[in-house]
Amino acid sequence: MASMPETTNEQHVRAAAAALRDGQPREARDLYLRALEGGRVDAPVLLGVAQASRLLGDEAGMIAAVDRLLAAEPRNPRALLLKADHYAAKGDTRSAGAFYQRAVQTPPPATGWPADLVQELRRAQAICARYSRQYREWLRARLAAGGFDPARSSARFAQSFDIALGEKQIYLQQPKYYYFPELPQIQFYARAGFPWLDEVEAATDAIRAELLGVMQDEAAFSPYVTGDANRPRKDQMGLLNNPAWSAFYLWKNGEVVPENAARCPATMRALQGAPLAVVPRRSPSILFSLLRPGAHIPPHHGLVNTRLICHLPLIVPPGCRFRVGNDLRDWREGSAWAFDDTIEHEAWNDSTETRVILLFDIWRPELTEEERALVVSLFEAIDAHGGTQPQWEI
Repeated sequence: MASMPETTNEQHVRAAAAALRDGQPREARDLYLRALEGGRVDAPVLLGVAQASRLLGDEAGMIAAVDRLLAAEPRNPRALLLKADHYAAKGDTRSAGAFYQRAVQTPPPATGWPADLVQELRRAQAICARYSRQYREWLRARLAAGGFDPARSSARFAQSFDIALGEKQIYLQQPKYYYFPELPQIQFYARAGFPWLDEVEAATDAIRAELLGVMQDEAAFSPYVTGDANRPRKDQMGLLNNPAWSAFYLWKNGEVVPENAARCPATMRALQGAPLAVVPRRSPSILFSLLRPGAHIPPHHGLVNTRLICHLPLIVPPGCRFRVGNDLRDWREGSAWAFDDTIEHEAWNDSTETRVILLFDIWRPELTEEERALVVSLFEAIDAHGGTQPQWEI
């Protein structure tokens, strides 16, 4: 079959592209404009006009063509880059950054971007990173001049500043089972708010001695995540029946495990002053939590936001880390903390040795006695209706 004859507009566009490649921007622009006048209004033509105008130093002509193209194709990366470069040349880094960022974030077609555009997008990405760095440094300098010191000033403001800069993200409570409204979104609580933890920390050596005795019995620990024959099987992040994360319970789901508690009297005494979140058949749980070498507990959320989880580190080799939201910390033996486990959290043991902590749950300090009693009543009513042991976990 004979090919269709090339139209005049197509001839103009092909000749214009050749002129542009040959370093003849004026001839190229004239040819592209003839194609426009002939009704050929598309991205290649408008981009050609813009690129030729730019080479001729005609910024107004370039922007007019770019704006016309962006009105039809708001995500055209070449047009976005041209406009970004225009603002950058004028020193308007805020506007330039917005267009560079938009270009970088444009999803590629199934066939991918051409090699030259990939290079241009990499250039834009580097410029965005430089602008972002300069902006952060400028803000920090202004804040420092006004007296802000991250080491001494408000920790809440420091976190808000990091979030505003995109260096941290917003993590909120996402309980899997029960949500109590209007409680503060705090990742790790300030240690000073829990003076009763002094007694727990003071007993660290005695608690560790009891733990070491338990660890002589390899069968004492069982996988933390276990299946329930009365419920559908779930993968549980690869931890189901996995001994990499194991537990030895002194209390489990609101009930003492008598034989285990009897083996650890010093541990039980140390927790007598703790405001344990007592909800029959559900909480507290008090356990030695063991994480084996190389183990990773993936990001997850706890069940209810009416409690906090406390850790007392007992055996912590180097390379063990814990994250709640944006806050990544190393455990230190004998230094306890309280955190909200309904905020995304995860743990690592990147060492070659076993890590063990004492873990237990307490009431959130913001709840009144009335509210705590009502929460207990609610769960008792839920359990009375179901008539079976609830699924519950730390």
